[in-house]
Amino acid sequence: MEHRIGVQAPARVVWEVLADLDSWSQWNPLYTKAQGKLAIGGALVLTLQLPDESPETIRPVVTDWTPDSLLHWKLTLAGGLVRSVRYLEIDELAEASCIFANGEIMGGLLGRYVAKRMGRKMYRGFAAMGEALKVRAEARWRAEGGNPTSAS
Repeated sequence: MEHRIGVQAPARVVWEVLADLDSWSQWNPLYTKAQGKLAIGGALVLTLQLPDESPETIRPVVTDWTPDSLLHWKLTLAGGLVRSVRYLEIDELAEASCIFANGEIMGGLLGRYVAKRMGRKMYRGFAAMGEALKVRAEARWRAEGGNPTSAS
């Protein structure tokens, strides 16, 4: 499942918001705390807050990252019965606009069950994160002297 949203700010600005894990608690409704290292094999510690669920600490591992472009991590739960790849990707459209896509691919013996059971909440969480990132990146771009519009 995936959520995509247009952002009226350069990919660089969107990346700066994403890469600043320490500030996620200030803007990100899906991951209310984030720590770790953005490097291949880097361990992350995230507090996941799905809508209408209790917060949960997860410990994914970064599998890929490219500044101004993407961050991917993998997570294994329930002794490997649930495996997921989470992706946050920025597609630059023009000098000051891009698309932010965030989603998850689930696998493992119970992956399909978890995706079906939690899919709507996960999508709502992805959408909330995308909307919040859009607001934060456009505000940062405006503060730098850019001119985001209200269109997305």
